[in-house]
Amino acid sequence: MGFNCGIVGLPNVGKSTLFNALTATAAAEAANYPFCTIEPNTGRIGVPDDRLDKIAAIAKSQKIIPTQLELVDIAGLVRGASKGEGLGNQFLGHIRSVDAIFHVLRCFEDDDVTHVDGSVNPLRDLTTIETELMIADMESLERRINGLEKRARSNDAEAKGTLELIKKVLPLLQAGKPASAAKIAKDEETLFQQLQLLTSKPILYVCNVAESEAETGNAFTQQVFDYAQTIGAKAVVISAAIESEVAQLPIDEQAEFLESLGLKETGLKRIIREGYSLLGLLTFFTVGPKEARAWTITQGMKAPQSAGVIHSDFERGFICAETMAYDDYVECNGEANARASGKFRQEGREYVAKDGDIFNFRFNVKRLSCTGPFLSFSDSLFFVILGFSLFFVILGLSLFLSLWDSLSFLSSWDSLFLSSWDSLFFVILGLSLFVIFGLDPKISAVDQAHHFLFDTVQNN
Repeated sequence: MGFNCGIVGLPNVGKSTLFNALTATAAAEAANYPFCTIEPNTGRIGVPDDRLDKIAAIAKSQKIIPTQLELVDIAGLVRGASKGEGLGNQFLGHIRSVDAIFHVLRCFEDDDVTHVDGSVNPLRDLTTIETELMIADMESLERRINGLEKRARSNDAEAKGTLELIKKVLPLLQAGKPASAAKIAKDEETLFQQLQLLTSKPILYVCNVAESEAETGNAFTQQVFDYAQTIGAKAVVISAAIESEVAQLPIDEQAEFLESLGLKETGLKRIIREGYSLLGLLTFFTVGPKEARAWTITQGMKAPQSAGVIHSDFERGFICAETMAYDDYVECNGEANARASGKFRQEGREYVAKDGDIFNFRFNVKRLSCTGPFLSFSDSLFFVILGFSLFFVILGLSLFLSLWDSLSFLSSWDSLFLSSWDSLFFVILGLSLFVIFGLDPKISAVDQAHHFLFDTVQNN
């Protein structure tokens, strides 16, 4: 499942530097001038999880596959972006497509790096961005009202519900509050999501500081944390410069480097941990000799829906979930001892997945076969050969007779042989049957490969 996060902020706050560090690439140009990023840069990274490495070591898994995080480096927004300033409309459109927003704030002083407003003030920068997002949301809702009112007069239930939502959200935006502040009933959540409001997205404030302040933060970061607490948001402190250096080091040297700076983990881990909390996500695992793999799901998902993240057939044919907690798996040193100690259990459809669960899903799906009432491979191939043979024989005879007696096309032989159109019919029929029903051996091979995939995941 993973999740998709957009990195936003004013120009020159360290967005592209952070993106490059987190994705360990140089895809996003990091330059000291506004709008050096125009098109969004996208990168997918494996989510680091020490638990996955531990269970893989216990199971002696050949492969380790982490869950994925997608980061989108969105160009710097400026005051007036909602009116198109700095190509703002294009950038705002990119924000609509992400699940959450990582709002990077400059919390460091550096005379060599220009600031679009002339000085460092993260709360002012924060207000600038959020104001532009609120204005864009207001304009989006106001444009919808007339059309919705026309549909509502025609007793369109969805239009009426959407109008009620707009009447609830629009006053908040006009009062300078984000759409996320609105109290949305459970039955309104789907319609609310369809509005695609920028200020309804979860926000994580990322305070970018100098290397010397990565451990303790500074007065600027304290201002951001205080503000985040008042609105129920979250914030983290990172140094994009440190993250850049860490990304260039071999994995076995990264821990020592971080320790020398007084840090226990990379900024990426802190961002992901807070991001998962922000979006209400959790991780479960599947493990066996062939692979150990992490999967991301939403908190509150039950066992069948969790199984469906792996493959839709797992959910459709769900029987039960064999599961154990991560701590029990590690304590028992694997599945066999967990079974013996009674910590390996079977759960049904109502079981709610927990973070760190290790699953083995049991399922049964009945499949349609191309055998039975339909023609076999050899029968349909016969029709193809017969059709082609008749076609060319009749065509040859017709040409011969036309040249010999200057007769009309098959005028004296049409009662003895099939016409060329009849033989062509056999060709088409044979080819159709061959393609649709005659490929049963190949279909069976695909089916076998399909089940092999399931067996690989389940390690049966």
